[in-house]
Amino acid sequence: MSLVSDAYEYYDPRFRSLTVPIAKVEKLYDGCRWAEGPVWFGDGNFLVWSDVAENRMLRWVPGLGVGVFRAYSNNSNGNTRDRQGRLVTCEHLTRRVTRTEADGSITVIADRHAGKRLNSPNDVVVKSDGSVWFTDPSYGILSDYEGERAEPEQSGCHVFRVDPAGGISIVADDFVKPNGLAFSPDEKILYVADSGRSHDANGPHHIRAFEVGEGGKLAKSRVFAEIEPGVPDGFRVDTAGNVWTSAQDGVICLSPEGTRLGRIKLPEMVSNLTFGGEKRNRLFITATSSLYAVYVSANGAQRP
Repeated sequence: MSLVSDAYEYYDPRFRSLTVPIAKVEKLYDGCRWAEGPVWFGDGNFLVWSDVAENRMLRWVPGLGVGVFRAYSNNSNGNTRDRQGRLVTCEHLTRRVTRTEADGSITVIADRHAGKRLNSPNDVVVKSDGSVWFTDPSYGILSDYEGERAEPEQSGCHVFRVDPAGGISIVADDFVKPNGLAFSPDEKILYVADSGRSHDANGPHHIRAFEVGEGGKLAKSRVFAEIEPGVPDGFRVDTAGNVWTSAQDGVICLSPEGTRLGRIKLPEMVSNLTFGGEKRNRLFITATSSLYAVYVSANGAQRP
């Protein structure tokens, strides 16, 4: 384990109350090809994440280190857990969203819309009503690096919702590369990243916010925050409504109003993050080839 010192930049006094200045950023593991999709299992006291291009999922256990969780993961990317604690995973290679049942069997949540294959589901979140929301950019079909090169069948790169009773629908269709997504603590706002600048220098690099209405209808879209440098990828929300997002040079913390509060600096490009630990006050960060962790004075909003 190595430590990253002098890791904090404070742009707003409020960020000091959200960090533990004496807590160093710890590198827990390196050796990934593209680390993504961290998800915490509080009932088992371990973290699982994807190594997308290496086609595997890894698991970190405190005191024991890292081992292989799933050797052939179908180029898994984003992960979360549903309200029953089951693992929900976005798979690039198979172009689907799956759920891992308690007995280890795999259930397909979504792989098509309107009879056509999805692009390559990227990140996913489960709302308290059991609905599954995911983004579907084209990263996994652009090349064979983290999926399989293919022509898109969908009309674009969309945000989807799977109803608890069944049925899949598009809830947002005006993104270039929809990426990370998360709900506000009261689930009245859905935040979605657009990382279109990853393949177009003039593309979007912001997080948008939507009001969430009945039946999953989204309204009143607005740009919540522009992310510089790089693009926003994955992010999470704490119990106070602050958004902790990935960026090219670390993790940026944004207030519920979108004000840039501060940054946790990292030596690698950050892809995603999640809150974990016994009190959900430890930030686990996937960044290019590594897994990092740091204790903060905030608690993650998403359960379990």
